[in-house]
Amino acid sequence: MPPTSKRAPIWQARLAQCRQRVAENRGLVVEGKLTRMVGLTLEAIGCRAAIGGQCEIVNGDGERIEAEVVGFSGESLYLMPTGDIRGLEQGARVVPTGRVCEAVVGDHLLGRVIDGAGRPLDGKGPIHAIERRSLTGESFNPLSRTPIREPLDVGVRAINSLLSVGRGQRLGLFAGSGVGKSVLLGMMTRYTNADVTVVGLIGERGREVKEFVENSLGEAGLARAVVVAVPADNPPLRRMHGAMLATSIAEHFRDQGLQVLLLMDSLTRFAQAQREIALAIHEPPATKGYPPSVFAKLPQLVERAGNGDRGGGSITAFYTVLTEGDDQNDPIADAARAILDGHIVLSRKLAESGHYPAIDIEASISRAMNDITRREQQQAARSFKQLYSIYRQNQDLISVGAYERGSDERIDAAIEAMPTLEEFLNQDMNTPVGLAQSMQDLMSLFPPVNELATTA
Repeated sequence: MPPTSKRAPIWQARLAQCRQRVAENRGLVVEGKLTRMVGLTLEAIGCRAAIGGQCEIVNGDGERIEAEVVGFSGESLYLMPTGDIRGLEQGARVVPTGRVCEAVVGDHLLGRVIDGAGRPLDGKGPIHAIERRSLTGESFNPLSRTPIREPLDVGVRAINSLLSVGRGQRLGLFAGSGVGKSVLLGMMTRYTNADVTVVGLIGERGREVKEFVENSLGEAGLARAVVVAVPADNPPLRRMHGAMLATSIAEHFRDQGLQVLLLMDSLTRFAQAQREIALAIHEPPATKGYPPSVFAKLPQLVERAGNGDRGGGSITAFYTVLTEGDDQNDPIADAARAILDGHIVLSRKLAESGHYPAIDIEASISRAMNDITRREQQQAARSFKQLYSIYRQNQDLISVGAYERGSDERIDAAIEAMPTLEEFLNQDMNTPVGLAQSMQDLMSLFPPVNELATTA
């Protein structure tokens, strides 16, 4: 065919692909064909590949679409695309590549914004990958983990003093939509002391990506951060890959002995992506529409964070958890509470009253607090929560005037202390309060009691 023919570029592309395959020396590759597509699930016959293996679907015009094996039945393979599937045709060639998805890691990622496949989104040029690691991570002996012993300053007074966070801890921010999870996450991003910050924006609104990068991180924060952005319009497999990629990048820096802050917004979207995939390949739903594989994937992701087993590095992780309809017993919220090292619950009622951060102190807990704080702080935090809880439990009676002063000494003390307690919990989002200052403010409200003097 003459070089001037319109089909010449297609033949040239195919010839280049053949040369590449010969150069790779992969041996005999058995190709299949695409037979069925329902939703985002592709079904192929005639080829074999392992779960998690990558395949290329080749259209008649030579265009290649990446897909991953997510299941099989008899002679059929179930594939899930990781990109746009427009133009896909019945009978398209399915070519197993023999590869699995890997995470691109390294110092060259600092200051960059990438998608779930590790490709740049920030227009700063290509990323030259020289280091790769497994996207799914590697488990290690739990007895070799370094215990959580060192407190971490997150810049939020209520958390520093009443819900103290340890370096290497994994916490969840639980709230319904529009209550301030992302704002609080951005606040901790700016004020937490860490060598590297890895942010995973998984399945959220696309406009939030630029807002988070420019407003929450800023130029100085981005210089020591890596942002993995996979908005809601991406395929479910790409959203899952984004969460795993962010975790793999954090693991890389932890293995170098660095203190890493991992922020993921949100864990719920990761679970919903797995639900979409599982239902598409006919896995039966178990709990409120969530198949069992969802509850297996959550701990596999979360357990990768925490302190390492070598080098002194750590990953302190914050995961936002969307409680649909403000239901704290939502299946994902309930599962997340069981596998995380604590949970911070945000209250819609407090948020609507102008209270920021809208942390529900009664419903929140840090499971590592007793291991990283002094006894004096624990006593002061306990006294604070007791007074706060007594007032909240009797707030309706107090508001309508049904309670008479003098009826109960504890309620009287709570009413008197409540304005001071609320002032303590309120904090401007642009004003950080360090760990030392938070301790000083708490101790000024509840000075330590000398036990010997009390006994005497």
